[in-house]
Amino acid sequence: MSVRELVVLGTGSQVPTRTRNHNGYLLRWDGEGLLFDPGEGTQRQMLFAGVAASAITRICLSHFHGDHCLGVPGVVQRLSLDGVRHPVVAHFPASGAEFFARLRHASVFHETAELVEAPVAEPGVIATGVFGRLVARRLEHPVESFGYQLVEPDTRRMLPERLAALGVQGPVVGRLQRDGAVDVDGRRVELDEVSAPRRGQRFAFVMDTRLCDGVFELADRADMLVVESTFLSADAALATRYGHLTAAQAGRVAAECGVRKLVLTHFSQRYGDAGLFRAEAAEAFGGEIVVAEDISRIAVPTRRAARLVAE
Repeated sequence: MSVRELVVLGTGSQVPTRTRNHNGYLLRWDGEGLLFDPGEGTQRQMLFAGVAASAITRICLSHFHGDHCLGVPGVVQRLSLDGVRHPVVAHFPASGAEFFARLRHASVFHETAELVEAPVAEPGVIATGVFGRLVARRLEHPVESFGYQLVEPDTRRMLPERLAALGVQGPVVGRLQRDGAVDVDGRRVELDEVSAPRRGQRFAFVMDTRLCDGVFELADRADMLVVESTFLSADAALATRYGHLTAAQAGRVAAECGVRKLVLTHFSQRYGDAGLFRAEAAEAFGGEIVVAEDISRIAVPTRRAARLVAE
């Protein structure tokens, strides 16, 4: 059975608190495990969350500020300590390759796991697989930063009632899916007649950035948008100065981009009431909002039901 969920490992920003660790997010997507922005303490947070190092197939860094990358040494070493057998691909801004090299080899250890470096130099598709496409978009922050978007291919969902009505059954169904049409009792049955479009799911990860085109491109029609909301609107000037978003801006992005589930995170330690972030985002966005908490699991929304085709 496939699982699609976000395991939240940390939700703080530059300064961790008693209840919020530095960043860390593991997206479990069927057979993939994408670890985004592992900040300091991520290895220990994984233990609390019940996540094994073997669950990681990719590491995706948005940029090289410490709260988004200081967990890399522990995670990388844990891959070897636990004897992870599959290759793990690391995506990060190419301009920070020197920093990644320092993090990867921060101390002496016996390296046995295979870590494949895949620096991101330009925005666009950076990986493909059975999961679909992994896309990077440039963001606006004092240092080079990229956001990530996972896009599953569109497919078609077979409609059992239509198949039965037209006498398509057994191995013929597979042939229809493969060839696009079959002959049944002297009648040509097209795939479109017995199926409906099923849009591939989309996940977007947007960290430290001002509002920019990249934010909207990443959030476009996302089933789940994980987005920083470091500041509240009262401190919008600070947000702009330091290259961050407010909760209100995150809500606006979600509303304009047709997001289904909005996950707010990366909260400044200056605020004590996390409910304020939800309230502010909700002024612009009427959909589901989750204020992320450390060591929580957030399900990717289930697929929308396909519409029946006309007779």
